[in-house]
Amino acid sequence: MRPRPRRLRTTPAMRSMVQETGYTAGNLVLPMFVREGIAEPEPIASMPGVYQHTLESLVREARRAVDAGVGGIMLFGVPEKHDATGSAGVDPNGILNVGLRALRDELGDEAVIIADLCLDEFTDHGHCGVLAADGTVDNDATLEIYREMAVVQAKSGAHMLGLSGMMDGQVAACRDALDEAGYPNVSILAYSAKYASAYYGPFREAVDSQLKGDRRTYQMDVANRTEGLREALLDIEEGADVVMVKPAGSYLDVLSDVAQTSTVPVAAYQVSGEYAMIEAAAERGWLDRERTIAESVAAIARAGATIICTYWATELAERMKSV
Repeated sequence: MRPRPRRLRTTPAMRSMVQETGYTAGNLVLPMFVREGIAEPEPIASMPGVYQHTLESLVREARRAVDAGVGGIMLFGVPEKHDATGSAGVDPNGILNVGLRALRDELGDEAVIIADLCLDEFTDHGHCGVLAADGTVDNDATLEIYREMAVVQAKSGAHMLGLSGMMDGQVAACRDALDEAGYPNVSILAYSAKYASAYYGPFREAVDSQLKGDRRTYQMDVANRTEGLREALLDIEEGADVVMVKPAGSYLDVLSDVAQTSTVPVAAYQVSGEYAMIEAAAERGWLDRERTIAESVAAIARAGATIICTYWATELAERMKSV
């Protein structure tokens, strides 16, 4: 496998998003949710101001974000039906892939379109992979589905694939599948240090999660610091173009470790629980909302993140534009 640094230079939006110095709107990524079978955007109760979108509202709000200067859109799909293998995730006509095509048709190369590559939104058990007979997640069987998802998402217009499942070997498997299918310029963002965090609670509502049990056998122990760096280095060795630490705010030490060592850009995801806590406290008048948002994102940049995924991306970009 040959390294391809040029994957991160393919478009102006890609170059802006991975720029190493400073913190601009171009470094921000907006996570968005598109839901099958709804006629109007559905508000997410635990995340005020965030919605499950129709295709039409998805395109409209993505356009608003990009016009404000946001560098990337990260898309999650919410299907009507779930099954044991998450088949809606590999269906070219599944909601996530249809949403990717709609975004690419609207935005072209103006922003980096990132597809969430995982099975948790699509399975009836809510895990990030398929289950073995004993009920555990089958790592290697899951990789075969990830390979298929990678190619379908690339065909649907994704510039970058966000590998969020924390399966061992997922980067190498998807990189090989993309290269074999003729998509050598589609890049990979590896969720390298993804912790089994309590901060994901509101996200479960956002994607209508069917989770039974927990994900501690594949997501990382919240007490472990050096393991986060090890995971990132393994993903870089497998060919990741970007590595991620998730959540961001409670793991700034891990983020700093990875940023000081990584030879590729480093992303951090300010997750749903981080968003919900600030919004709830601000609504009660306990925090200055705008200052707290700005401070929380500045801390993530200060710790070394080149790319910051945040539900406030559009708001922050519009603030920067108005200054």
